[in-house]
Amino acid sequence: MMQKIEKALAFALGALLALMVVDVTWQILTRFLPMQPSSYTEELARYLLVWIGILGGAYAFRKKSHLGIDLLTNALHGTARKTVQIFVVLVCFGFAASAMVYGGSKLMLLTFELEQYSAALNIPMGYVYSVLPLSGLLICLFSIDQLVELITAKQELPAEFDSSVHPFAEEAEEIQAQVAREQQEKQKQPSAAAEA
Repeated sequence: MMQKIEKALAFALGALLALMVVDVTWQILTRFLPMQPSSYTEELARYLLVWIGILGGAYAFRKKSHLGIDLLTNALHGTARKTVQIFVVLVCFGFAASAMVYGGSKLMLLTFELEQYSAALNIPMGYVYSVLPLSGLLICLFSIDQLVELITAKQELPAEFDSSVHPFAEEAEEIQAQVAREQQEKQKQPSAAAEA
């Protein structure tokens, strides 16, 4: 189920990005061709960027692509690492539930209540703000999925950015070894030249 939500979210983000490209292209064309400049394109681009940014945050959370300070997590192992990872996911869940779902819902409902409309598009601003509770709900769902994964894991899960399990870690070690060999060869060459 989470895979389907993730794919749908990725598709929606791609569609919003494509729509934004078309919108900005149209804005540029109407500005430079002998037409009347489009009045709504700038506002639409702004709202699309907001939606892409906030929904993209939920997608990045799912992919575990957010920046994180992992010094403590990398230093811990076993139960301590699992405990810290669970704590971090719970904090993310708490923030998404309180600030984004609860706070965003209140903001969205307030703008509908006050009948606040956008200037150029003349759409209710509640629709623009609805991305906050939507993204918050997605983060909450992804948090629950991560919690289940952490709790049911039989073996220790790696820290998010653990260099020892990074796919390029072996290549990096090989490169370091090659550089060390080259440096040793350079050190041997002057001594061989001095002996000659």
